[in-house]
This record gives sequence, C-alpha cells and structure tokens, in this order.
Amino acid sequence: MKLKFVLGLSIGLIIGLSTHLSIVQANLIDEENRSIVTTLPQIIEAIDLDKTFTFAGEDMPNNFDNKERLDRELLVNAYWQSATLMHIKAANRYFPTIERILAENGIPDDFKYLAVAESSLRHVSSPANAKGFWQFRKLAAKEFNLEVNDEVDERYHTEKATLAACKYLKQLYERFGSWSNAAASYNVGPTNYRRILNSQGQDNFYDLNLNSETSRYVFRLMAIKEIMTNPSHYGFYLGDNEKYQPLDNHYEVTVDKTISSWSEFAKEHGVSYRMLKVYNPWLRDTKLTVINNKYQIKIPKAS
Repeated sequence: MKLKFVLGLSIGLIIGLSTHLSIVQANLIDEENRSIVTTLPQIIEAIDLDKTFTFAGEDMPNNFDNKERLDRELLVNAYWQSATLMHIKAANRYFPTIERILAENGIPDDFKYLAVAESSLRHVSSPANAKGFWQFRKLAAKEFNLEVNDEVDERYHTEKATLAACKYLKQLYERFGSWSNAAASYNVGPTNYRRILNSQGQDNFYDLNLNSETSRYVFRLMAIKEIMTNPSHYGFYLGDNEKYQPLDNHYEVTVDKTISSWSEFAKEHGVSYRMLKVYNPWLRDTKLTVINNKYQIKIPKAS
C-alpha cells in the first residue's frame, strides 16, 4: 500500500510539474504585477449592430434574424484578417475601373463588393469552371458578348467582364424588382431564384428560406462593404504605399493580325512575357489567331 502511495505521489508530482512547465512556456510572467500575460495579445470584441445597414441603397430590415445573419458575416470577415487585408490592398488597384464602369451603366456602386465576394479580385477559376472577377460560366459569358476560346478568355478582361456584369445585373434587377434580389439571384441563378420565390410565396430576399450559401450572400456583401469602407474601425491599417497600385502606367497597341508568339511580341515591345500577361490576363495562350477582329493589348511603360 505504501509503495502504491509513493508511486502515485511521484506520478502526480511529475504531471503537476509538466503542466506547470507547459503553462510557463505558453505564457509570460509579468514580474512587476505577478500576473500571467498571454504570448498572443489580441482584442476580440463583438461588433456593434446598432445602426442601419444598407446594400445598393436598400435598407436591411431591422429584426433579430437579419442582425444575427449579418453579425456572422461581419465576424467572419473582420477576423479572417489575411483575406480581408488582401481585399483592401487589391481594391486600390481595381476599384477605380470597376466603379467607373458601374456608374456609366447605372449600377449601384455597392456591386463592386460582389466582385470581391465572387473572386477576391483575383483572376480565379472555380470548381464549376466559372472564371474571372465576376465568375461567369462559359455560356453566360458568350451571352454577354465575351469572347471565350483557347487563346482568348475575356472573362479575365477587367473592363469587358465588368461591362458584361452590368448588363446581367440590370437584367436581374428588371426581372426581380430589387437590387438585393438581383444579388441573390446572381449567386443562385435566376431560374432557381424564380422557382424559390414562387414556391415560398415571397418577393423579397430577406423573407426567403434559402440554401446556406445564398442565404448568406447579401449579408456577406454588406459585411465586406462595411469593413472595406471603415477598415480602421475593424483594425485594418494600411498606408497608400502598402496597397496595390493601379496598372495604369501603360499604353495600348492595336493587334489586327495573327501573333505567332507572344514571347517575341513582348521582346519587340521591350517587356517581359510575364508582364505582358500580367497586364493582359485574358490572353490565355502563347499565340493569338486573328480573323476579322481587333484587340487592344496593354504594354507596360518602363519604370
């Protein structure tokens, strides 16, 4: 019995010492105040929802359900620091162009945040093969006069794809009667959205019971807008020199004949192959076959 007691006491002391060492390793001791200070100091706060939130000039109905749905998206995006920081950096490069095209086509400025939600302002391709800032699928892209083939994919053309998105959003607004409905139907597709409206007997996004992704979509847009409009309020501090600069230091060359090698074309214009593709991400091959068409190619100027 005594032997068991001694062994148990020894094991207890070892476990206790190990636990103490783990705590000491995980924390620092404030010698002056004799208190434990975490090695990862941070402030985690709830977000104040006591205000009116809007998207595209339309107020979010003020009830507990909508506030909680918005709260989720604000918390996810505010505390997903790396992604939100990248959004703010990239917006400095691309928002001026997107804002201009939205304004010229009568689309509310808030829809620039749809491009953030869809692609993080990156020339990405989804598992469903939707591509570019606005995530057009191939058939929809061609419907809105975007050229898509092995050599050219204008879904990656910022100006042309944004213009196509404006045309699409205008159609959705005319069909569903509000910008929140237009945004939600952009996510789930107009045919599905009409079916859901009819089956649930509603005409308002906020009154619909939707799949998880679409149910969150408009709230996500509002959250991204709120944070990117007031970044310092949510702990994001960037100087202008820390944001990505617009790619406006370039001139354009009209191409109306087949280019057998973009590499040779780049050399002829004194730029690298990489920079040619950075400024023209819609050029998808090493060559370009031209038949009764003209293309404007951006050539970066020397720094």
